[in-house]
Amino acid sequence: MDKAVGDLRGGDILIQNGKIIDIGHNIEAPDADCIDAKEMIVLPGFVDTHRHTWQSCIRHRYADIDPLVYFQEVLGEMGGGFTEEDVYIGTLLGAVSALETGITTMLDWSHIQNSPIHSDAAIAGLRDSGIRGVFAHGWPMTECSSWVSNSQRGHPVDIRRLRERYFSSDDQLLTLAMAARGPEMAAPEVWMSDLRMARELGIRSSIHMGAYAHNAVRGIEKMHKAGVLDNDMTFIHCCFSDADEISMMADSGVSASLGVHCELNAQGIGDIPLDRMLAVGIRPSLSGDTETKCSGDMFTQMRHTFAYYRSWMGGKHSQIKNAPSTISLRDVLEFATVSGAKANGLESKIGSLTPGKQADFIMIRSTDLNLTPVSDAVGAVVLAAHPGNVDSVFVAGKPLKRHGCLLDINIEALRARASQSQQRILSMKSNMR
Repeated sequence: MDKAVGDLRGGDILIQNGKIIDIGHNIEAPDADCIDAKEMIVLPGFVDTHRHTWQSCIRHRYADIDPLVYFQEVLGEMGGGFTEEDVYIGTLLGAVSALETGITTMLDWSHIQNSPIHSDAAIAGLRDSGIRGVFAHGWPMTECSSWVSNSQRGHPVDIRRLRERYFSSDDQLLTLAMAARGPEMAAPEVWMSDLRMARELGIRSSIHMGAYAHNAVRGIEKMHKAGVLDNDMTFIHCCFSDADEISMMADSGVSASLGVHCELNAQGIGDIPLDRMLAVGIRPSLSGDTETKCSGDMFTQMRHTFAYYRSWMGGKHSQIKNAPSTISLRDVLEFATVSGAKANGLESKIGSLTPGKQADFIMIRSTDLNLTPVSDAVGAVVLAAHPGNVDSVFVAGKPLKRHGCLLDINIEALRARASQSQQRILSMKSNMR
């Protein structure tokens, strides 16, 4: 996914101390340990830019019902009762599952900060999975309405403790971001203060924007008028954001994250703004959003993105000026890798197989029956591959999955703890009724 390097057949990748040193044909490295990747498609690990990982233990319950039920039950009734164990195991399960499918970097949009211990548990879940994680610190689910409707409550100051305790070094797998609320959820003086704090801490801000009609308050325009839009921000969804607001994002270097599968599944979430973004040069990233409503793997996100745009432009004919008439398979693969790295502020480290970058890469078996014989590697990955085709996953040169099996993770123990957490969460909902 580096245009300067190109696509190689039979190429070599030389890795040292977790970094890519060289890429080419017939690299001489007589003392190196060799990984045989014959009959494999080798590509950078996928990058997820927005996942509510704490909800992993109650997967798949909310796609078939009114989205308002999700808000009422998960964010209203149950979220405030999550224990630190629920947060830890949900985050660990979500991160390990992401790794298993080839996602090597994930932004964990963790708005479950019921206490400082809950935040510590979420970070521990990311750390113990081995993923390259961005921990996006949010707000508590206790008294949730007071945090999300013209809120007068500033972002929890515990983020300062976390910055000092866990994220003091730039040379580590985990980094910090703010899961911020913006004009749709907080009063002007509050979201402005939150943004100032994020910038004081030197971290990115990730903000839901224009996801539902009742939240369509032209929040991007409000930030634009306040003069605060910048390239340290990522806006999620933007489905009810108008074309002129998307242009404001582009002019200020704001990144975008689309959870296409969830957006297609969620009634009332509006029009996926891919045409508006591409028309002004925004290359969006992709996300698994919440597995309560969709599949979290990146193959699903890519396939739905490609099909959605082809269908939209071919059938409904977007009226957005300068929107491309189509997108390519390589475009979509870039959204899942290069664009994701940029939206997470990690483009200098990951997103492509480039000498000097971290050795985050995956190997997909091209001999599997749903892929063989491969005539176009990009087409095979985007159109047909699935998590079961992922043979190996490496993060910073460390193998986390080999020959189709996760390493260093007790899967049975993980399943058991996840089931126990699910039972406790769902029984809590029943008791509340």
